[in-house]
Amino acid sequence: MSTARTVLETEEHQALRAAVAALGKRYGRDYMTTVIRGGSHTDELWAEAAKLGYLGVNLPEEYGGGGGGMAELSIVLEELGAAGSPLLMMIVSPAICGTVIARFGTDEQKQKWLPGLADGSLTMAFGITEPDAGSNSHRITTTARRDGTGPDADWLLTGRKVFVSGVDMADATLIVGRTEDARSGKLKPCLFIVPRETPGFGRNRIDMELHAPEKQFELVLDDVRLPADALVGDEDAGLLQLFAGLNPERIMTAAFGIGMGRFALSKAVEYARTRQVWKAPIGSHQAIAHPLATAHIDLELSRLMMQKAARLYDDGDDVGAGEAANMAKYAAGEACVKAVDQAVHTLGGNGLTREYGLASLITASRVARIAPVSREMILNYVSHQTLGLPKSY
Repeated sequence: MSTARTVLETEEHQALRAAVAALGKRYGRDYMTTVIRGGSHTDELWAEAAKLGYLGVNLPEEYGGGGGGMAELSIVLEELGAAGSPLLMMIVSPAICGTVIARFGTDEQKQKWLPGLADGSLTMAFGITEPDAGSNSHRITTTARRDGTGPDADWLLTGRKVFVSGVDMADATLIVGRTEDARSGKLKPCLFIVPRETPGFGRNRIDMELHAPEKQFELVLDDVRLPADALVGDEDAGLLQLFAGLNPERIMTAAFGIGMGRFALSKAVEYARTRQVWKAPIGSHQAIAHPLATAHIDLELSRLMMQKAARLYDDGDDVGAGEAANMAKYAAGEACVKAVDQAVHTLGGNGLTREYGLASLITASRVARIAPVSREMILNYVSHQTLGLPKSY
């Protein structure tokens, strides 16, 4: 652990980081590759992380969580990733869904879902992206309408979602739909909890080149009937609730990318220290050393922005956190891709072998650039929201 990091983090954060790193080391990349090749899930690591209190570290104590926030949860994911065993569903289940329910759910929803999300016995997926909407959440066409009148009337949810992670292992999916505003007639976003076996809730696995324990799915919702209490929070506060989940998603995606980049960089540095072709190890040559040093700098800078975003979010500054979370996700995605690329390049042919476990990260590292929002859309956000430049769309 660097000196700078220990200065910036509390003793509790340092202890958490060390403990999670020790857990990750016991599993490592070999565990992850074995799980992927076997077509199974990371059940053992998920269960142990849950038992130790890491999965619910951001959730309220009264529901079995650790009472922390995104600062703590991002440490957990980063350190597991740095050990080669990241848990992608942490981004979705405790970070997005757990946060939204904790902040906006009814008492009944909190009692039903938060204890299970905190102890890992329940997981929840998140569905927002649509085939024809991409990064434009304003074009979401999944709609919900009341079947009847009054507050107790059922909802009927219809639409499609794509690239939804882990639906097969999730007990429910938090779906972003739109309802009609009775006053304006305009559609507004709302969030619904859809249990996995709900009639009319269909899923089809997407065939991906990306190899991961968490599979990707297309969801088809055909007049899915939901009780009135499937709606999370207030129907008129959907946009606020949506962004309350998207900011943690970006912070955690940054943690995912930083962890992966650190893992790749550590493998490259270890190799460069010992690999000798001429008289000295290849790491003594600046053509190898300087790109690795640059990768380390970029990862450290990304972490600083991620820590800022987490701090702002945990302090309740949603606007400030939005800017910082987008910047952190952008920076971490770029740093991750560059670190992985340089690591593979440092190992040469060995970087493409299964023995060293880096080649599969070439594809995986692109996730941090592409999802949950492209780097171009983040640049749009910064251009418009931060710099005040006009929109082209």
